[in-house]
Amino acid sequence: MYAGRYGRLFPGLPPLATEAEFLRMLGRRGGACDGGLAADAGESDDAREAAGWPFFGQFIAHDITADRSPLTHHADAELIRNYRTPRVNLECVYGGGPVGSPYLLDRDDTAKLLLGVNDAGRSDDVPRNQQGIALIGDPRNDVHLFMAQLHVAMLKLHNLLVDRLREDGVAEPDLFKEARRAATWHYQWIVLHDFLPRLVGTPLTDELLVHEPRYFGGENDDGEPFIPFEFADAAYRYGHSQIRHRYLVAGEQVPIFPDLVGFQPVSASRVVDWAGLFDVPGRPPAQRAKKIDGRLPRSLIELPVAITGDVDDDLHSLAVRDLERGSGVGLPSGEAVARELGVAPLSPAELALPDVWLGETPLWYYLLKESQSRAGGDELGPAGGRIVGEVLVGIVKRDPESFLSVDADWRPTLPGAHEDGFALADLLILVTEGS
Repeated sequence: MYAGRYGRLFPGLPPLATEAEFLRMLGRRGGACDGGLAADAGESDDAREAAGWPFFGQFIAHDITADRSPLTHHADAELIRNYRTPRVNLECVYGGGPVGSPYLLDRDDTAKLLLGVNDAGRSDDVPRNQQGIALIGDPRNDVHLFMAQLHVAMLKLHNLLVDRLREDGVAEPDLFKEARRAATWHYQWIVLHDFLPRLVGTPLTDELLVHEPRYFGGENDDGEPFIPFEFADAAYRYGHSQIRHRYLVAGEQVPIFPDLVGFQPVSASRVVDWAGLFDVPGRPPAQRAKKIDGRLPRSLIELPVAITGDVDDDLHSLAVRDLERGSGVGLPSGEAVARELGVAPLSPAELALPDVWLGETPLWYYLLKESQSRAGGDELGPAGGRIVGEVLVGIVKRDPESFLSVDADWRPTLPGAHEDGFALADLLILVTEGS
């Protein structure tokens, strides 16, 4: 973990003591977390929200955390740590900026970010070296096709803003800085007004935007911003249960792994049509995300070696990895967190754990089942939603450079077709039409 940037949301709660074999039994192929069985049976588990939202959530996770993972080599992790802060501020795109990461800039127009050119000669990929390795602010954003393409969208957003600011007469030395601020503020707006209400509900989002968080102070004992382990290693890993069994890409229904694995150039035939992942005005409804229900698609239970490396069979399961990660940092049980928040704990029937399971429930799994039982799997439940909502709103409020801190009355300046003035679909339309 990134020392000094993580801490406890509930420091008074003891860690859950669980045998390692119980965790593996729960998360391995054929266990309670294996959603491949449901897919094989032809069950429908489509959720309310569109299929792209868990990927946008993953993008945010990469922006605010700098964890080492199977996707990040040690040297990459050290580089990320040099500039990463727990802020919603697109550091995963801008890296160390013009001074720390000059390779991210377009040499022919240094106010702009560099884009990669695909096999059709179009700027629809991230920049890559001659071996196909992505040259981006966070190597985790190349893990699969959808993440890489979201990163491209953010690169294009910055460049679009450079063009608009240049037309408005902004001085050349100020273009990069002003475009970065505008891109970051539009992104923060989307996180707070488009993404978060879908994930934790509009009433809780509205409450958190008006009032101070009840539990998340936002700073550690040294006065530095931090991310709680309960968020990073449990509640915000909800998206693993939202991944669909298959996605329609270039006319084929394919699983995300191994078919859409990243770390390689994106051909013109694989450029993502965002209307297939997000609801775009004037287009048919997109594919839906999978319901949050404690089960992961088989593609995440059997991760390819390109993602995991050469490990034993159980560690090819992302569910096993999530469960062991939570245990490794000493997370409390889901029941203990629910009681701390004044939320009625789930019943054994709602948890649906194997009969041999002993004691209380790992927090990650508990919050997934809470979503299923208390919110129909369409959004996080009361405990999970409280943790995620307080942290995301809290870190934006406490960022001295966020729009909430600098100009709370600011509203997006880019055109939007939604009630709140600007949404992720608007951003994706703009950058697609402008490319």
